[in-house]
Amino acid sequence: MAITYPLSLPNTTSFESARMTARSVVGMSKSPFTGAQQIQKHQGAWWEVDCKLVAMTRTNAEAWLSWMISLNGIQGTFLLGDPLGATARGIATGTPLVKGASQTGNSLITDGWTASQTGILKAGDYFQIGASSSSKLYKVLADSNSDGSGDATFDIFPEINTAVADDSALVVSSAKGLFRLASNE
Repeated sequence: MAITYPLSLPNTTSFESARMTARSVVGMSKSPFTGAQQIQKHQGAWWEVDCKLVAMTRTNAEAWLSWMISLNGIQGTFLLGDPLGATARGIATGTPLVKGASQTGNSLITDGWTASQTGILKAGDYFQIGASSSSKLYKVLADSNSDGSGDATFDIFPEINTAVADDSALVVSSAKGLFRLASNE
């Protein structure tokens, strides 16, 4: 049986901790004469996760070790979300979709939410666009409401660099993104 990516996490145990880190590529130069600063924002932005597993039996540990070896270092990918952020703090009701093609940047226009709701998603809520190897994990940066038509616009991290298709579904419960190991070890 061939291994196909992305892999699902073993379901033998849970995380003791998982630290999600937002990484952005921003450069700064500072004049040695005036102290004036110049900032240059680049497209690079991504999530990094540092996970620690709970103590476990050898049987459960072997399931995890085999899973990690199956990734073959940085070759393989897996789906992961923030275990502490699996449930939205906002109302998150409706059938949310991306509203309009060709959207890029740090804002996303959506529709399909329950109309006229305060706090449809709140700052810190996660959502996912795409499935399997196209899964991307985003975080809402400010509380957002739906309007009378069920539309809502979100400030998000990371930015969307490659436009998502119109009517792409947003997953707001147990949202996940595509990850790979940081090294071949």
